[in-house]
Amino acid sequence: MRVEVTINRERYASDVEPRLLLVHLIRDVLRLTGTHIGCDTTHCGACTVLLDGRPVKSCTVFAVQAHGRELMTVEGLEQDGNLHPVQEGFMQEHGLQCGYCTPGMLMTSYAFLRKAKDPTEDEIRLAISGNLCRCTGYVNIVKAIQHAAARLRQGGT
Repeated sequence: MRVEVTINRERYASDVEPRLLLVHLIRDVLRLTGTHIGCDTTHCGACTVLLDGRPVKSCTVFAVQAHGRELMTVEGLEQDGNLHPVQEGFMQEHGLQCGYCTPGMLMTSYAFLRKAKDPTEDEIRLAISGNLCRCTGYVNIVKAIQHAAARLRQGGT
């Protein structure tokens, strides 16, 4: 089947098997390897991408379901050589350790902060509850998102 998608403002087209998962289209076919594959069961969230602005776990979405739609992956966060405030927050607050969950955490955080300008710690923890980190214990991840929220309120993009 022919699948045409826009990823990070760039159009892609590919012929794929109907049962190909979106994460495999992104990583294996289009070679955008920032999105990670963790559990293949939606539990870990390492594969989170934005589909029409909403976070989805790309390990349980068929590539054909994305036909004609817009995706954003972790590669789309940096703009013109500048890190997005969410990326800055994870770097400044040491919100990652091994980094495996980081792409999914970044995409979930990005989508969350588009709606929540001044989130509480509890709101942040609820927002990232579908993304698992087995290394950091979440304290620094929450700090990173708070850091990003503050930067965005100051006019960061």
